[in-house]
Amino acid sequence: MAERSTAAVDVADNSGDEPLAAQAAQATADGVDTQNGQAADGPMPDKDGERSNAAPAAAPELHSGHKLARRYRLEECVTRLDGFSSWRAMDEKLRRAVGVHLLPADHPRARSVLAAARSSALLGDPRFVQVLDAVEENDLVYVVHEWLPDATELTAVLAAGPLEPHEAYQLVHQVSQAMTAAHREGLAHLRLTPSAILRTSSGQYRIRGLAVNAALRGITSETPQRADTEAIGALLYAALTQRWPYESDAYGLTGLPKGVGLIAPDQVRAGVHRGLGELAMRALANDGATASSQEPACTTPEELAKAVAAMPRIRPPEPAFTAPPEYQQTTYQQGSYGRPVPAGVTTVQSRPVAPPPPPLQSRTGRALKWGVAALLIAALGLGSWQLADTLLGRGTQGESGSSNQPKNNDAPKAPELVTLPIKHVSVLGNSVKPDLVGKTVDNDPGSAWVTPRYVNYATFGNLEEENDGSGIIVDLGTVKNVSGIDVNMYVAGQTAEVRAAAPDAAAPAAIRDFTQQITKLARTDQRLQTTLEAPIHTRYLLIHISELPSDGTGGYRGGINEIKVLGPDS
Repeated sequence: MAERSTAAVDVADNSGDEPLAAQAAQATADGVDTQNGQAADGPMPDKDGERSNAAPAAAPELHSGHKLARRYRLEECVTRLDGFSSWRAMDEKLRRAVGVHLLPADHPRARSVLAAARSSALLGDPRFVQVLDAVEENDLVYVVHEWLPDATELTAVLAAGPLEPHEAYQLVHQVSQAMTAAHREGLAHLRLTPSAILRTSSGQYRIRGLAVNAALRGITSETPQRADTEAIGALLYAALTQRWPYESDAYGLTGLPKGVGLIAPDQVRAGVHRGLGELAMRALANDGATASSQEPACTTPEELAKAVAAMPRIRPPEPAFTAPPEYQQTTYQQGSYGRPVPAGVTTVQSRPVAPPPPPLQSRTGRALKWGVAALLIAALGLGSWQLADTLLGRGTQGESGSSNQPKNNDAPKAPELVTLPIKHVSVLGNSVKPDLVGKTVDNDPGSAWVTPRYVNYATFGNLEEENDGSGIIVDLGTVKNVSGIDVNMYVAGQTAEVRAAAPDAAAPAAIRDFTQQITKLARTDQRLQTTLEAPIHTRYLLIHISELPSDGTGGYRGGINEIKVLGPDS
C-alpha cells in the first residue's frame, strides 16, 4: 500500500447501503465468541492459557443511534460482558456495515486491546477479518472491524451436521496456513472457537478476532503456538464428528462421554475419514504420538499445515444429478397395449378420447371454403398484373435510358471521424503520479500513466484522499463535437467510465463537475472504446477509474496507455 496509518485502516465495501438482517448480525458482527446470544466463555483448553479477571468497570452506557468520531453510528448491541460491549454499526462515510468493540478508557484491558487491534491491522492478511480502526477518544476505546454479510459462523454450519471430508480438509488447510502466517508475525489468537471461524459464500474460511478476542477477555498463554494448534485440532474434530472433543458441551455441540478421555473420531462417528481423524488427534494430543497413529504430534500451526499438505488429495464430492421424471404418455397413448394388465383391472381407457373435429360440411364451412377460394383467385390475378407491369416498365426504361427510381448516390453519408487534438491532460485529484500524465497523449502505446501498487485493497488502497478513485482529465482547448473515444488501458479488468463536462464548464476538477455520462461504470477490457449516436458538445472529458485489478500477488495496480478523442471531420 502506498501510505497507511496504524490507527485507521480501511478495507473495500462489503455491505452496500441496505441494512443487514439480524441473523447476519449475530453471525458476523461480533468479533467476540457468542453462544445463544450470550458471550461464550465455554470450555477451551486451559492448560496452556490463563485468563485474568478484569477489575469492575462500568460498560459505556451508549444507545442505538450514538455516533463515534462523527462517522460510526451504533445500531444494535450484540454482546455486553466484562465491562465491554460489542455493536453492529454503520460507517456513514463509506456507507457500509461494521462491527465495533467498546470499553472505557480506564478499563484494565484497554491498553492491551488497543495494542492487539493495531498489531492485527498491520498484518493485512485477507484470511482474517480486518481491523479497520482502533482509537481512544472521549474516555472511550473502540475497535472497528470488518463486517461480512455473506459469511456464516462455523457454529451454524456444524448445527446442520458434520462436514464432508473435502470441506473438513479445506477448513483445517486454510485455518492452519492462516495461523502459520500470523505466528510468523508474532500474533496469536488464543480463542479459535467455532464462532471465530466464518465460511463465506465462495467456500473460503476467514478468522475473526485475531489477538483482539484474547485481549478483550484477558487471556494469555506461555505457549501460544501450542494453544492455537490444539484449537485447530478441536475445530477439525468437531467438523468430522459434530461433537466437542472435551467432556463439557459447548458451541451447540455435545461433549464426549465423561470419564472416557479423548477418543478417536472414528470411534465417535462411523465413516469418518481416517487421515483427517488421525490429523485431529495429532493436533489435540500433544504428549507424543496418538494411539491411532505412529506419526508425531503437531505442536505448532506450521507443523500442522505441513502435515495437511502431506496428506493424499481429498476430492470434492461428485455433484448430485436428479433423475429425469418418468415419461408421461399423451392422451392417445393411455391404453394398456404392450403392458401387463393386473388382475381385476379393466383395459378400458380411464380418459375418453376426444373425437376429431368434423369436416367442413356445414353451411358455415361451405361458405368459408368458397371465400378462401375467391381470395386465392384474386391474389393470383393481382400478382400476374404486377409481374406484367414490371416487365413492361423495364422495357420502357431500357429504351429511354432513364429511371424514376432514386439513385444510391443520393443517400446521405455519415461524417468521417477524426482524432481531435488534445491541448492538456491532468490527473483527477492530482495525487496519483501526476508526473506521468503526459504519457497518455504522447502517441506511444508503450508508455503509460501507471498507479502505485496498492496492497490488499482494490479501491486505491482505500486512502482517504482517493475515495473517489482517480483518472485523467482531458482538455480539448475549446468546445467541440465529440462523437467517440478510444482509450488503451494499461491492463484489463479496471472498473472505469468516461464522462464529459457541460459546454459552459470552466476548469472542472471533481467527478460531480462531469455531468454527461458517455460510458457506464463497469469493468473494462484492454481497450475502452465507444461511438456515440449523436455527438455531444464539450471541452473537458474524464476517464474515471474507481477500482483496480489484482496483480495476482496481493497487490492492485492500473493505469492508461493512450487516449484518443474522436469527432467529425470539419
